[in-house]
Amino acid sequence: MSTTFPIAETDGPQPFSDSMAMFSRQTRRLRRYPELTVVVLAIPIIFLLLFVFVFGGTLGAGLNGGAGGGGDRGDYVNYVMPAILLMTISSIAAGTSTSVCQDMTTGIIARFRTMSISPGSVLTGHALAAVLQSLISLVIVVAVGVLVGFRPEVDLRGWLGAAALLAGMSLAIAWLSVACGLIARSVETASNFSLPLVVLPFLGSGFVPTDSMPSGLAWFAEYQPFTPVMDVLRGLLLGTPLETGAVGLAIGWCVGLTGLGHIWSRRVYARPRKI
Repeated sequence: MSTTFPIAETDGPQPFSDSMAMFSRQTRRLRRYPELTVVVLAIPIIFLLLFVFVFGGTLGAGLNGGAGGGGDRGDYVNYVMPAILLMTISSIAAGTSTSVCQDMTTGIIARFRTMSISPGSVLTGHALAAVLQSLISLVIVVAVGVLVGFRPEVDLRGWLGAAALLAGMSLAIAWLSVACGLIARSVETASNFSLPLVVLPFLGSGFVPTDSMPSGLAWFAEYQPFTPVMDVLRGLLLGTPLETGAVGLAIGWCVGLTGLGHIWSRRVYARPRKI
């Protein structure tokens, strides 16, 4: 069954209204296939339950060992939640890349190119829908976290800061996943592009402190994009002190990755597709 969506009858491309029409098209797809959101939610929730109930006691005991006393499973739930939240955003990327690749390979993009619409609106629609799907999924994952012991110590200002940072990272990952969907030769290839993003929290401060890692890996963990974002989220949600440098670095990564993904996507979309 073909999907219809409203494109205004105008004298030329209208970037905003065209993008909203494409966003509406993608949200209809999400409503029509809610199992897409359920499937991508399974990965972070399984990892949350695994690390809390299987490894949480042991890993929690090592969290504050250097400060004169170890933690427990409850401390570890609070520590690991930022990593689970970023893993949730990364899991959405697989669906976004796959959806973009499907559009590129089934001929709908060729049809859009013949219409008088803004060239970037198709890509913007995919990116905004991915951000919406991420935000909905994050709310569900936080609720599951609370059920298993997550206890944020945060006021309204902290919640707003955490929400803004997660939205920024969602937008960055969304644009990167759009670009990956454009360069993929097949849907199967596109679905695997998000794997490095899902692994990054493990290679940062997501599950254990970076100072417990070997020196080479610790250096990478300190400077990879997810670590400052997870550290700032941990500070916002748990009320621990925030370093100005870490906040600036987290915002910088969100802005930089969004710009990289947007420019990359537009350039790939403008080129003739190689079959």
